[in-house]
Amino acid sequence: MTTTLPDRVSQSAFDGSMLRVVFLVDLHEGTQQEFFDAYDRMRHEVASVPGHISDQLCQSFENPSQWLITSEWESAPHYFAWVNSDEHIEQVRPLSVCMRSNKALKYTVLRETGRPSAKQLQSAPRLGSGIVRHALTFTVKPGSEERVRELLAGYASPKARVDAHTRLARTTLFMHGNRVVRTVEIEGDLMAALRHVAMQPEVRAVEEAINPHLEQDRNLDDPESARVFFMKAALPAVHHIAARGADSAGVTRHALYYPAKPGCGTAVARFLARQDELAAQDPASPVRSSCLFQRDDVVVRLIDVSGPLEGVEPDLAFGIRGRRKAAVLARLLDVPAMEKASSLLDRQTMTLVTDRRAPAEH
Repeated sequence: MTTTLPDRVSQSAFDGSMLRVVFLVDLHEGTQQEFFDAYDRMRHEVASVPGHISDQLCQSFENPSQWLITSEWESAPHYFAWVNSDEHIEQVRPLSVCMRSNKALKYTVLRETGRPSAKQLQSAPRLGSGIVRHALTFTVKPGSEERVRELLAGYASPKARVDAHTRLARTTLFMHGNRVVRTVEIEGDLMAALRHVAMQPEVRAVEEAINPHLEQDRNLDDPESARVFFMKAALPAVHHIAARGADSAGVTRHALYYPAKPGCGTAVARFLARQDELAAQDPASPVRSSCLFQRDDVVVRLIDVSGPLEGVEPDLAFGIRGRRKAAVLARLLDVPAMEKASSLLDRQTMTLVTDRRAPAEH
């Protein structure tokens, strides 16, 4: 699902193209055999996962501590369904204890030389803006929402510059009831930026302060506890469309929460992605960009609009146009009987906690 409009940037997990995942690993010394044995047990389980095509395990010829795992998937949604599952967290646990560091890279396949196959390739290169988008989400204990909101709004921003190639561009936090969503925009390496943020004392202090309020226990001094928490909190960006080179003057940012019925999260995200692609064909649309984040049945849509949200047509802001489309979405969402778009917009709009842009560099 890649737009052909020349003035739009569109990136989507729903274009149906094959996905190749490259996983780079640096092991602790002496754990090579343990890592190999753990992978050898795990690969048979992964082979039966829907959408999995193949994978390879490679060891560096020059440095035995450096390993590479590549895997092919029928589509990005298949991969995300597996990597975001509790089963995946347990499957990779024996591998993680051997790792000094790791990095996952995800690519859709445009061309493949060799014998023709039934694999679906990406039709054309996508345009990009040099920004990586990611989000984290977690819930806090009911009754602690106001205290958590104060803590999240009050911390000092970490340094924007991570290294010569990576920079934090923007961080925005929202809440909806007891759910917290933190979205980040990064120029450069996502994992380097996340590690940089985690090491900042001002960020660590806030994370420690909200620990007692979390519904899922977390001990940041225990690497395994922290690993599991942040794996479960990851909320990947699955679709993004924006006006290319748009002026940000007068643009406001908002987030909408779409609680999907059990098992319907991917269908909700796919539906909203299609609606945003159609809406983008209207040059007069006040929605300058839309980014969908989805994990299991949690779907969040981040939109930038010209002027205040109140000035946007409710069905356009909520991602539906027409009674039939509203009825389709109603069957997928775990909300009371479908009301007017304006009522849904009021109820499902998340509360902005803080929105911080990094200062421009000269």
